Amino acid sequence: QVQLVESGGDSVQTGGSLRLSCAVSRYTYSSACMAWFRQAPGKEREGVAVLATYDGRAWIADSVKGRFTISRDNAEKKVDLQMNSLKPEDTGMYYCAALLETFNCDYYHTPEAYLDWGQGTQVTVSS
Repeated sequence: QVQLVESGGDSVQTGGSLRLSCAVSRYTYSSACMAWFRQAPGKEREGVAVLATYDGRAWIADSVKGRFTISRDNAEKKVDLQMNSLKPEDTGMYYCAALLETFNCDYYHTPEAYLDWGQGTQVTVSS
Protein backbone atom coordinates (compact mmCIF):
# COMPACT_ATOMS: atom_id res chain seq x y z
CA GLN A 1 0.00 0.00 0.00
CA VAL A 2 1.32 3.43 -0.90
CA GLN A 3 2.16 5.80 1.92
CA LEU A 4 1.60 9.54 1.48
CA VAL A 5 2.95 12.19 3.84
CA GLU A 6 2.18 15.86 3.31
CA SER A 7 4.26 18.77 4.54
CA GLY A 8 4.62 22.49 3.99
CA GLY A 9 1.40 23.84 5.42
CA ASP A 10 1.62 27.11 7.29
CA SER A 11 -0.09 30.40 8.08
CA VAL A 12 0.52 33.19 5.58
CA GLN A 13 -0.98 36.52 4.66
CA THR A 14 -2.98 37.25 1.55
CA GLY A 15 -0.73 37.32 -1.49
CA GLY A 16 1.83 35.00 0.03
CA SER A 17 3.14 31.70 -1.29
CA LEU A 18 3.51 28.19 0.02
CA ARG A 19 4.88 24.98 -1.40
CA LEU A 20 3.27 21.78 -0.23
CA SER A 21 5.02 18.45 -0.68
CA CYS A 22 3.65 14.94 -0.73
CA ALA A 23 6.26 12.28 -0.08
CA VAL A 24 5.37 9.00 -1.74
CA SER A 25 6.69 5.71 -0.43
CA ARG A 26 6.06 2.00 -0.88
CA TYR A 27 5.15 2.49 -4.49
CA THR A 28 6.78 3.30 -7.77
CA TYR A 29 4.28 5.78 -9.06
CA SER A 30 4.98 5.41 -12.75
CA SER A 31 1.29 5.15 -13.60
CA ALA A 32 -0.86 6.90 -11.05
CA CYS A 33 -3.04 9.93 -10.57
CA MET A 34 -1.46 12.04 -7.86
CA ALA A 35 -3.85 14.65 -6.55
CA TRP A 36 -4.19 17.47 -4.10
CA PHE A 37 -7.53 18.10 -2.44
CA ARG A 38 -8.54 20.65 0.15
CA GLN A 39 -11.28 20.94 2.69
CA ALA A 40 -12.36 24.08 4.46
CA PRO A 41 -14.37 23.91 7.71
CA GLY A 42 -17.98 23.10 6.97
CA LYS A 43 -17.34 22.48 3.31
CA GLU A 44 -16.90 19.43 1.15
CA ARG A 45 -13.50 18.23 0.08
CA GLU A 46 -12.66 19.58 -3.35
CA GLY A 47 -10.07 18.80 -5.98
CA VAL A 48 -7.31 21.34 -6.46
CA ALA A 49 -4.87 19.68 -8.84
CA VAL A 50 -4.21 16.29 -10.37
CA LEU A 51 -1.07 15.01 -12.05
CA ALA A 52 -0.91 11.95 -14.27
CA THR A 53 2.51 10.48 -13.58
CA TYR A 54 2.43 8.43 -16.78
CA ASP A 55 2.55 11.40 -19.15
CA GLY A 56 2.79 14.44 -16.88
CA ARG A 57 -0.59 15.86 -17.82
CA ALA A 58 -2.08 18.08 -15.17
CA TRP A 59 -5.52 19.32 -14.26
CA ILE A 60 -5.92 22.47 -12.18
CA ALA A 61 -9.21 23.59 -10.65
CA ASP A 62 -10.61 26.82 -12.07
CA SER A 63 -10.56 28.42 -8.62
CA VAL A 64 -6.77 28.19 -8.44
CA LYS A 65 -5.78 28.21 -12.10
CA GLY A 66 -2.96 30.62 -12.76
CA ARG A 67 -1.94 30.59 -9.10
CA PHE A 68 -1.27 26.93 -8.28
CA THR A 69 0.90 24.42 -10.09
CA ILE A 70 1.45 20.73 -9.49
CA SER A 71 4.74 19.02 -10.19
CA ARG A 72 6.69 15.91 -9.35
CA ASP A 73 10.23 15.20 -8.32
CA ASN A 74 11.00 11.65 -9.36
CA ALA A 75 14.37 11.59 -7.63
CA GLU A 76 12.84 12.62 -4.31
CA LYS A 77 9.61 10.69 -4.98
CA LYS A 78 7.34 13.54 -4.13
CA VAL A 79 4.57 15.58 -5.67
CA ASP A 80 4.52 19.29 -4.94
CA LEU A 81 1.82 21.92 -5.01
CA GLN A 82 3.16 25.43 -5.51
CA MET A 83 0.64 27.97 -4.32
CA ASN A 84 1.09 31.63 -5.17
CA SER A 85 -1.05 34.72 -4.65
CA LEU A 86 -2.86 33.00 -1.82
CA LYS A 87 -6.30 34.22 -0.79
CA PRO A 88 -8.27 33.71 2.44
CA GLU A 89 -10.58 31.34 0.56
CA ASP A 90 -7.60 29.03 0.01
CA THR A 91 -7.62 28.27 3.72
CA GLY A 92 -8.18 24.64 4.57
CA MET A 93 -6.66 21.26 5.16
CA TYR A 94 -4.80 20.10 2.11
CA TYR A 95 -4.61 16.39 1.36
CA CYS A 96 -2.50 14.37 -1.01
CA ALA A 97 -4.18 11.40 -2.63
CA ALA A 98 -3.23 8.65 -5.06
CA LEU A 99 -5.10 6.52 -7.54
CA LEU A 100 -2.69 3.79 -8.53
CA GLU A 101 -2.29 1.90 -11.80
CA THR A 102 -4.06 4.59 -13.79
CA PHE A 103 -2.77 6.13 -17.01
CA ASN A 104 -5.49 8.65 -17.81
CA CYS A 105 -6.53 10.95 -14.99
CA ASP A 106 -8.89 13.14 -17.00
CA TYR A 107 -11.99 11.94 -15.15
CA TYR A 108 -10.55 11.62 -11.66
CA HIS A 109 -10.93 15.03 -10.07
CA THR A 110 -13.23 14.10 -7.20
CA PRO A 111 -12.28 12.56 -3.84
CA GLU A 112 -14.51 9.51 -4.33
CA ALA A 113 -12.11 8.21 -6.98
CA TYR A 114 -9.12 8.04 -4.67
CA LEU A 115 -8.27 5.18 -2.34
CA ASP A 116 -5.02 6.30 -0.74
CA TRP A 117 -4.75 9.47 1.31
CA GLY A 118 -2.29 11.34 3.44
CA GLN A 119 -3.11 12.87 6.81
CA GLY A 120 -3.24 16.42 5.52
CA THR A 121 -1.42 19.67 6.13
CA GLN A 122 -3.10 22.90 7.25
CA VAL A 123 -2.97 26.06 5.19
CA THR A 124 -4.28 29.27 6.70
CA VAL A 125 -4.39 32.52 4.74
CA SER A 126 -5.21 35.66 6.67
CA SER A 127 -6.38 38.93 5.19
